[in-house]
Amino acid sequence: MEPAAPAEAAERVEGAEEIDGAQLLDDLVDALVRYVVLPDVHAVVAVVLWIAATHGQRLWGHAPRLVIRAPEKRCGKSRLLDLVEALCHNPLITVNASTSAVYRSITAGDPPTILLDEADTVFGPKAGDANEDLRGILNAGHQRNRPALRYNAATNSVERIPTFAMAALAGIGVMPDTIEDRAVIVRMRRRMPGEHVQPYRVRRDRPGLDTLRARVSAWVRAHAELLEAAQPAMPVEDRAADTWEPLIALADHAGGDWPEKARAACLALTGDRDGAGDVPITVRLLMDCRTAFRGAGALKTADLLDRLTADEEAPWATAGPRGDALNAMKLGRMLRDYDITSAGNIRFADGTQAKGYRAADFADAWARYCPTPGLSAVDDEADQRPDQDRDGYPSHLSQASLPWSARDGSNPWDGSSRPSTPSRPGLTSKATAGTGGTGTRPELKAPVCIVCREPLSLDDGSHTHPVCSA
Repeated sequence: MEPAAPAEAAERVEGAEEIDGAQLLDDLVDALVRYVVLPDVHAVVAVVLWIAATHGQRLWGHAPRLVIRAPEKRCGKSRLLDLVEALCHNPLITVNASTSAVYRSITAGDPPTILLDEADTVFGPKAGDANEDLRGILNAGHQRNRPALRYNAATNSVERIPTFAMAALAGIGVMPDTIEDRAVIVRMRRRMPGEHVQPYRVRRDRPGLDTLRARVSAWVRAHAELLEAAQPAMPVEDRAADTWEPLIALADHAGGDWPEKARAACLALTGDRDGAGDVPITVRLLMDCRTAFRGAGALKTADLLDRLTADEEAPWATAGPRGDALNAMKLGRMLRDYDITSAGNIRFADGTQAKGYRAADFADAWARYCPTPGLSAVDDEADQRPDQDRDGYPSHLSQASLPWSARDGSNPWDGSSRPSTPSRPGLTSKATAGTGGTGTRPELKAPVCIVCREPLSLDDGSHTHPVCSA
């Protein structure tokens, strides 16, 4: 850990090691709810832990973002950002900033906490792509050791500009998806007539918040070594775990009921984001295709498009190149990145052949990008096949290409051991399959359909009933 700067040493509080962390976080809760109404207890817990985490951002490998958004004005988002500014570490608040100004404001040793109000004017639909560089800074700065490189012609050298810093954004509507993917998201709402808060006045209320901020800073710094080494058990994975790890570490160190509250908030707010429609348009397409394939093993391209555009709440009726309905070319282009392509000459139940898509080709993408809650990847694929019993299917998310091994009695490989070489029967003197060269012909089993596993009366080489291949 780096030595404390003079400004940090001035904020030390006598007896910081003896401060009750759980009570301190409770005091932060009281300070917030006195002046603003947050949507629920999970949002309160998340904001309190995020504020505390800013005082130890040099300890973390990731700098979580805080997104405070609302559907309309007068929902308290700016007031909440005022309180965050009063309580967080070294705040740098602005309503607008150039990319170069933000670059120069982030220092390598002890970066400020960047607070961007009216963020919808910077990243909203009217701004277009004008602030992509600023978005790139906020994305890169989520993880340590992701500097920006700039060439300095005056010195004929390459400069490494640090980007790592915690940041909070407040605005109307959603922020860019790449930012929200790295953020704790709080959805503010307008207060009900019966909900009352105390007016916030800087001259009157700021001194008390300054004292509380100093206590939080002293407590975090007094336990810096333990917090830096913490490896909390996380209830989520991947980027969500990176974002929430500093908050969970602080809650665990504070003790009391904070570890349980922190994990409940993590699950609730992460689940809210995943379930609120904040997904990329291509993932939305995968989800809607899964709905369109219900009960069908394959669909003609025209039929799939008809089912997609028939949903009045879906965007596909206007997703075409000219604002018209989604067409086959754009559908294919959107699915190509997931290794899903249309197949020609699929034979359908009505006897026709046409280009179309098979549900089995979507199985891997469905399992990876939009898994059905409570179902494994194998279940998800089996759900697209009519009249199939899915009971007893094993869960092998990374092996969606082997869904039917359970039907023929074999055990899918889970990676824990190397499969042994299968034994092969010898041949009789007549070159027919035998058992170990004994000359006894084994009992031959009737061929079965690779889809429904029922006997085939005639195998034309496809190993499939005509109905099943449709």
